[in-house]
Amino acid sequence: MREYIVALVAGIVQGIVEWLPVSSQGNVALALTALGTSPDVALQLALFFQVGTTLSAATYYREDLATAIETLPEWRPDAAYTGDSAITSYLVVACLTTGLVGIPLYVVAVDIAGRVSGGVFIAAIGVLLVLTGLLQQASGSEAAELREQPTLFDSLFVGAAQGIAILPGISRSGITTSALLFRSYEPASAFRLSFLLSIPASLGAAALTVAGAGGLPGVGLGAALTALVVSAVVGYLTIDALMRVVERVPFALVCYGLGTLAIVGGGVVALVV
Repeated sequence: MREYIVALVAGIVQGIVEWLPVSSQGNVALALTALGTSPDVALQLALFFQVGTTLSAATYYREDLATAIETLPEWRPDAAYTGDSAITSYLVVACLTTGLVGIPLYVVAVDIAGRVSGGVFIAAIGVLLVLTGLLQQASGSEAAELREQPTLFDSLFVGAAQGIAILPGISRSGITTSALLFRSYEPASAFRLSFLLSIPASLGAAALTVAGAGGLPGVGLGAALTALVVSAVVGYLTIDALMRVVERVPFALVCYGLGTLAIVGGGVVALVV
């Protein structure tokens, strides 16, 4: 029963915070650690549970995905970033770049998480959340000439940024959206390109987690499916409303608040333990 309660909480947290420029991975890992899951297993489960909101994003952006798939047979290198092919090229190149940057960082992060106490792990996530807030705030004044279609440089730049987001506490949506804002995309386009990229990236991260752990670490199949279904349903119900909120609220302040609480909470846990 306990693991189903943990799965339910993780699914709800994942379904809500995935759409915010704060770290869903970091916050789910925080929730799992607070509920007694070891830090290394919490990190791996947080990556796997993103599959639920990936299904939400794929449903929400189904027309964009259909267009990208339809253009594959007609894709040509000399026209890779023109017309509908631009989205296809962006997704492919950015995902490959994410893998090159993210896989080595993932191995290091899991290794470190298995060696530190829960309190230190929580505090470290808090520091990374604060850094995400600083990046999010800094990106707000950079947009000038607005872009409409991604370029090769955008694909490499955003893909590398997403690879860095494998670290717990670094917001995937926050860092990729910020990268796109730095590249002068208007906010709605930046969020769209960020969430489209999350679909293949999250599926890859989940596969990496299962392959690296030889299965689902620390949780049964029933509990894992519960978390995925809950996060998918909650994510689909909240994505439209939360996207509207994102356009109005300075989420750097959210990062600062969550980060500060994590640092303080992690210090208290470390002292108690």
